[in-house]
Amino acid sequence: MFKRILTLSILVFSTCMLQAQEKGQTIKLSKQEIEGIFLEQNLDLLAKRLEISQAEAQLIQARLWPNPTFEISEINLWRTTDIEEQPLIFGNWGTSQQISLHLEQEIETAGKRRKRIDLQKLTIAERQTDFEIVLRESKLALRNTLTNIQMLQQQQEIYQKQIDNTQRLLAGYKNQLNQGNISQSEYIRLKAAQLQFKKELVDLSKDLEEAMKELKNFINIGANTPIYITNNLEAPIKMISELQIEDWIIHAQENRPDVLLNENLINQAKKQVEIEKAERTPNLTVAVDYDRAGNIMRNFVGLGLSFDLPLFDRNKGNIKEAKLGVQIAELEAKNKQNEIANDIIEALRNYMQAKDLYDQIDADYETQLDHLLDAYVKNFQKKNVSMIEYLDFVEAYVENKNILLETKKELNEQVENLQFAIGKDI
Repeated sequence: MFKRILTLSILVFSTCMLQAQEKGQTIKLSKQEIEGIFLEQNLDLLAKRLEISQAEAQLIQARLWPNPTFEISEINLWRTTDIEEQPLIFGNWGTSQQISLHLEQEIETAGKRRKRIDLQKLTIAERQTDFEIVLRESKLALRNTLTNIQMLQQQQEIYQKQIDNTQRLLAGYKNQLNQGNISQSEYIRLKAAQLQFKKELVDLSKDLEEAMKELKNFINIGANTPIYITNNLEAPIKMISELQIEDWIIHAQENRPDVLLNENLINQAKKQVEIEKAERTPNLTVAVDYDRAGNIMRNFVGLGLSFDLPLFDRNKGNIKEAKLGVQIAELEAKNKQNEIANDIIEALRNYMQAKDLYDQIDADYETQLDHLLDAYVKNFQKKNVSMIEYLDFVEAYVENKNILLETKKELNEQVENLQFAIGKDI
């Protein structure tokens, strides 16, 4: 049921996006909607799904028996001397013709075919795990890109608000300047502040375009399609404690896709050892021959059996190489287990540091900043505060708003990094 709803939602979004692209409109999407589109349209994921299908096709091929070999030989198209006439084959033809037929079938021994099938099944599992790894890594990059875009969008709004405020103040100051009530320097100072805000806005727009390019690559949307993320950047609400770290490490060491991939590679290496050992046993070739007029019998039918004599080549080198492959895979798996524990510890510490900084900010601090800005604008218009006091506060206001956004962004990114290290959403 959930998959049907998700598929229907994706179809609706795709239709809306096509219509918006045709009209040049901005597409407004939430983070959840973007993740849904990403799962359906990301080209890397689509390619990985095709690789799984390729491996499944190879399993079909591995199950097939080798084709038999059929040979026709010793046919004479002319009559020779001293020939013993033979019965006609068809029509008036065949009294002086000789023919030989040979049919052979190779039979694999020591369970080679079954072992290759088992190895191919492990290869399918490897491709599926590869898909999970790419999905996991891409989802982390996507979510961090979305967080960055959210921050940049809100920073744009901050600077645009200051540009609008300054524009209104400049209109009033222009009249005062024309009436000779203020000096030219005051007007120029306010104009310079507005120009600085515009420059910051242009720089933010460049950063946003770069982030949007990454987002469009993730969700496979046309480059000329404007996108706006509807969610505001907020601090994540997660119940995270250092007491959970042991459970997280155990979970990650058992369930993370890269761990499962290493386990799969160990099993593949062991299966390859079995195959190489089986190669010591020669395959059998069973043959049936028919010979017309080429033997003491007019129509001769005979059976044959052939196989290699394993006197010189017992496949020792390939067996040794396969065994070393098992040891290498086991060492890499052990190293991955150590890396996982360290990844989780590092990610948790980074999160705790970001959370500690965020917790030091009063819950209503941002609201207080906004109220103070409104008050400063009104008092500046009434000349209760000087231009220097006003511009100093505006500079502090913008800086603090940016610090708040960057703190939220950092906290979101550290949560995602921790979830990535654990291998699941917390």
